[in-house]
Amino acid sequence: MIYDEKSFQQNYLDDPAIHQKIIDTLPIPIFYRNQEGVYVTCNIAHEKFVGIPRERLIGKTVFDIQPPDIAEIYSKRDKELFESPGDQVYETKIRTSDGSLRDVVFQKAVIRDDAGEIIGIVGSIFDVTERKKAEMRLERAKESMIISSHMLHKIRAGIIIVNKNFKVIDSNESFAAMMGDEITELYETIPGLRGADVSELVPDVIFKMIAGIMSSGENNLERDLKFQNKLLHVSVVTIYKQRVVGAVIRDMSAPMLVRDEIISRAQRVTKQNIETVQKVAFLLGENAAQTEELLNSIIQSYRYSDDE
Repeated sequence: MIYDEKSFQQNYLDDPAIHQKIIDTLPIPIFYRNQEGVYVTCNIAHEKFVGIPRERLIGKTVFDIQPPDIAEIYSKRDKELFESPGDQVYETKIRTSDGSLRDVVFQKAVIRDDAGEIIGIVGSIFDVTERKKAEMRLERAKESMIISSHMLHKIRAGIIIVNKNFKVIDSNESFAAMMGDEITELYETIPGLRGADVSELVPDVIFKMIAGIMSSGENNLERDLKFQNKLLHVSVVTIYKQRVVGAVIRDMSAPMLVRDEIISRAQRVTKQNIETVQKVAFLLGENAAQTEELLNSIIQSYRYSDDE
């Protein structure tokens, strides 16, 4: 059998069915619209993405398949491409098969006939919704970290945040001051003591509390202890279970903190024990009257709740 191989290949490549099979194998949604903005064809990935079979899409315009505001953007961009032929890339939204709006990137170019005349636009769609969500989450996380860091350094209580490797994520100046001159000097060299080994910064008892919470994943652990002639109240809490732990350390030698701690602990007792706590307050000495007044406020709060 004798045949013209070049002629055979040309006829083969000119076959529209072959063209359709080629683009159908691509996993990226692809479409072709003519100069009037009418869909001529698309691939299977496009059908799945927008939820419209090719048979129903052909002959339609973007105004037939997308909300008016979105269709207007597509139409405007098509006109811009016809007026200035070349590659066009832009980000917008599209209504998909499940009815949701997705963030997408369009890549489009004009298509020409054998005479070089523009006959339409071919384009592809890249879904970037998850990437955008990840970027937004990262941005929010950065903002939260900045805000948290500012707040951290405004608090009078000593605070230290530690990762699962027991390295410091951040700490405040109050923490360094409570741990002594050596740690304060280190803090001045390493802001926030970031990256330092927590076992070298805190007493062994506090490190064991941090290690215990990190290992168990419990919500919190509290303890009072003596350190460098100070009475410290240490509260260790889980921030991210078995990954990040924080410790709040308050110097109970400071009068204001003593008063705040009394109020805080009084709020945790049962209603039946409030009167006992009230009596104990009188034993505090010169601040008893003020403490009594504050405890009475707490009692009134409980009574108000009962009335409600």
